[in-house]
Amino acid sequence: MMDKSRKSGWAIMLILWAGVALAAGNDPKDCPDCPKMVTVPAGSFMMHDGSGGHKVTFAHPFMMASTPVTQKLWYSVMGKNPSTFRKCGPDCPVESVSWEDVQVFILRLNARTGKNYRLPSEAEWEYACRAGQDTLYCGGNDPKSIAWFEDNSHHSPHPVGTKTPNAWGLYDMSGNVWEWVEDCYHEDLSKAPADGVAWSMGQVATEERECHSRVLRGGSWDNDAKELRTMSRSADDPEMQTTTVGFRLTR
Repeated sequence: MMDKSRKSGWAIMLILWAGVALAAGNDPKDCPDCPKMVTVPAGSFMMHDGSGGHKVTFAHPFMMASTPVTQKLWYSVMGKNPSTFRKCGPDCPVESVSWEDVQVFILRLNARTGKNYRLPSEAEWEYACRAGQDTLYCGGNDPKSIAWFEDNSHHSPHPVGTKTPNAWGLYDMSGNVWEWVEDCYHEDLSKAPADGVAWSMGQVATEERECHSRVLRGGSWDNDAKELRTMSRSADDPEMQTTTVGFRLTR
């Protein structure tokens, strides 16, 4: 029989182990098909675009999914699979989902899990992509090692998490599918929020009040290497559904 002192020692070790695991980003899954959530640390970076840039500072860490949302998770929440590339398999990224479709999915996932999942802001996405490094792509300078894109995809998406992750354990941030983020599209990022929150319309007095397009980041299986770079940006109508677009969760 184990004595009380040994029991307490084991209890302390288990508590310490759990704390280390959480600190390392090994967050328990909120549902069987939910992605692993990785801790993105607090910090600052310079966010650039073609016309300039600005410093963004995250005062607190946040959680980001290690992979894009899969067809399997979408089906388990929504009861259907909208993907064109269904033969790719349940572990492939869901695609052909609009920004508005994603908002409905997130509402249902949050109701199921009791969590507050959302789309990342554009600044959160790029900060997590860079992972404290100055590389051409999200995880390195060789796109073939980290991304599915025009040169190696054979005209199709691929199962998530099968390439090399970046320094913070995030997969497929370059290539596979473009990823919706929360922000309305602005060509000039110099006036974007310095705290990294999503840039909505109406935050500057002279702005329009409508959000005509939402930002996409990361590039896809159908793009050349240039479109996969950390600074590359795109945008589309929030109602648009295309085979090259999916998304990733944050909370």
